[in-house]
Amino acid sequence: MTTVLLDPTLVLTAGLLVAVIVLAGAALRAWQGWLDLKRSELDRVPAGRGGSGGEEGSGLGTARIELADLKERIRKLEAIASGVEL
Repeated sequence: MTTVLLDPTLVLTAGLLVAVIVLAGAALRAWQGWLDLKRSELDRVPAGRGGSGGEEGSGLGTARIELADLKERIRKLEAIASGVEL
C-alpha cells in the first residue's frame, strides 16, 4: 500500500502553492510600501501647491513666479495667434 502523502504530484503542488503565497505576500508588502511612500510625498506638498505648511513668504513668492510664468505663456500664445514669430 503506497502512501498518498508522498505522491510527487502532491508534493509539487504543495510547493508551488507555498511559492505563490510567498510571492503574493512579497507583492502585497511592496504595494503597501509604495502607498506609504506616496502618502508621505502628499504630506510634504509645498505651500504654493495647495499645502498648509511652509512660510507665508515662500508661498507668496511661488505664486508670483507662477503668475509671471502664466503671463509669459499668454503673451506667447497671443503672438502665435496673431502670426508673429518670436
